[in-house]
Amino acid sequence: MARRLGWLAIVLVALTATAAIAQYPVLDMVAGKVVQKYQGSSCEQLWQERAHKNAQPKSEREQQAVQLLHDDPQMRAAFIDKVAAPIANKLFECGMIP
Repeated sequence: MARRLGWLAIVLVALTATAAIAQYPVLDMVAGKVVQKYQGSSCEQLWQERAHKNAQPKSEREQQAVQLLHDDPQMRAAFIDKVAAPIANKLFECGMIP
């Protein structure tokens, strides 16, 4: 009986993880592009972008995306889970974070 419950728990966790991944297909695409941008950029490009970031206003589409992430905590968590580690690693490699 305990063995069956263990397998059931594993199956439920796998199904939940699969559902969470498929829940936001557009978010997955956007997160992938954000990660590609950071991984494909040189450190110098990232430093220059950081220096000019405040001078460039966000596009309307970018503002809508940010507002959506503010309004939906689950979507925000899913997005951050996808982009945080790759971005943090790149920024660390570039000396932009300690």
